Parts: sequence; C-alpha cells; structure tokens
Amino acid sequence: MNLSEVHARRQPGRHPVGMAAVLLPFEENGEIAEEAYVSCLQDTIQAGLIPAVNMDTGYVNLLTDAEKARVLGIVREALGPTGTPFVAGAFIEGQDGDVVDNYRREIARIAEHGGTPILFQTSRLHNLPPGAVVEAYDRATRDVPAAYAFELGKMFAPNGEIWETRVFEGILGIGQIKGAKHSSLDRVIELERLETRDRIRPEFHVFTGNDLGIDMIEYGSDYLLGLAAFSPAKFAERDRLWAAQDPAYLMVADALQWLGNIAFRPPVPAYKHSAATFLHLLGKIPTSKTHPRSPERPAWEREILSDCARRLLLI
Repeated sequence: MNLSEVHARRQPGRHPVGMAAVLLPFEENGEIAEEAYVSCLQDTIQAGLIPAVNMDTGYVNLLTDAEKARVLGIVREALGPTGTPFVAGAFIEGQDGDVVDNYRREIARIAEHGGTPILFQTSRLHNLPPGAVVEAYDRATRDVPAAYAFELGKMFAPNGEIWETRVFEGILGIGQIKGAKHSSLDRVIELERLETRDRIRPEFHVFTGNDLGIDMIEYGSDYLLGLAAFSPAKFAERDRLWAAQDPAYLMVADALQWLGNIAFRPPVPAYKHSAATFLHLLGKIPTSKTHPRSPERPAWEREILSDCARRLLLI
C-alpha cells in the first residue's frame, strides 16, 4: 500500500462508531469512587459514545474478581433501566484451567449484566497455529449473539499480541464476533486490517486503539480509546464535525491528538494517571489517585495537562 492508496481511503462525511474505555476513579482512602464513576458513565452516554468498562483504563488486569464484579454491578445499576449498551472486558490472564472455559465464564458474567464482551488476549494462546487461536475464539463466544476481539500491543500489556494476518482473517469468519479493537499503535498494520476487512467482511468493525493516531477514523476505523475517556464530549464533537465535513474538525482533532501524544507517551501504562489527573483537573472525579499497582506520572503532569484542557476549551 503506497501513500496514494492510503489517502484514497479517506472518507469525509463518515460518522464513526465511538467507544470510550471509562477510567475507574478512586477516593482518597483508595476505595473505588462509585458516584464519580457513574457520572463518567453518564457523560459518555450523553455524548453519544458507548462506554467500555473493565478495560485497561479500568485496571482490569489489576482488579480482583470481586472488584470486577462490583464494577459490572455499578454499570448495571446505572444503565440497566435504560437498556443502554456497554462493552466489558473478558480478562483471563493468569487464570488456571482451560482457556475456553475461562473465557466462557467471564463472558457469561458480562452477559448476565447486560454487556457485550470484548476478549482480552491471553499469553496461553501466543504462538499457537492460527487455526487453534481462531477455534478458541469461536468456541468461547458461541453462547452470545455478539462479542468483540482485541489485539493489544505489548507496550500496553505483556499478554497482548499482534496477530499474523491469518489469525485476523479467521476472526473475520466468526459470525458472533462483530468487530475487533486494534492497538498496535502502527498505522500501517491497522490500514492492512482495514483492507482485509473490506475484502472479506465489510460490515465488521475495526476499532482503532491508536491513541497516537486518532485520525484513523478518517480511513475507515471506528474507535475504542482510553483517550476518549478524558473528554467524551470533545470526541463526539470531533465526530460530528468530520461527518459534517466542517473544517472546524481540524482544530478539535489537533487538540485531542496533542492530548493523546502527551498522555500516551512512554511508559504507556502510566496514561491512566494522566487520565485521572485530567479528569480531576476538570472536577469530574474526586482525586487523581490511580490503582496502587499502576505506574504514575511526574508531579508536573497537571501543568502540562492544564494546557491541553485550555486548548480544548474545557477550562
């Protein structure tokens, strides 16, 4: 694929499907800030984005089973009466037992709470033949009408893996899997995913997880981003402007990308502290605390994120 072919993919006027991986906030005493979490969920829905919970932004890899269940309970209590859709991570890394059984157990719990599961990768499927990986995903998701897959680069988590093309092609053949998040932070690989999707199953959603290249929506990706949790309303504004082919899109998109470049700099997992600092700065959550096992940013983070907020006209 050359640059002319890349530019030919741009789709002005397209309205992407947007999902925000909601940050899990904490109180000063280290407990989950449940009221603030509900408020963040509501902000996401009011913006027209789909909330994604128990994701990396929600510390799914660090939560206990009881904490993950409590998050699902909070979401069901907050969204259940409205029937609002949400996505939730099915995370099994470190669990003993059969991989498919473990996935099915997590998927069942998510479905019981009204959510659509997205399957985090497990290192136990790394380096297996493509057919074995595809079969595991097929068997794991057979009991639900819809699920999502997830390619996660190792810069985010060691259990992640960017699949070889044959695995992705196989995932496209699983009817109950309606889309996949792609988090390689590599535009070329994501463009190849889009090209493969268009050829084999055009209705399949490729959700960009590239917080360093959020303009992938211009080329046919939808999105599921931790960055969208910083300001769902601004992402919704950006999407509307792109759909309307309004040149004001450029200013909003540039300001959001500036925020993404700062928040998702190495070490990448520390972006959650950036998110907590940003949302605390805006008065959305009670503290900038993160999960105690999550890496943190330096003390000057608040100052540079204040500049990002001003550029986005949020303060």
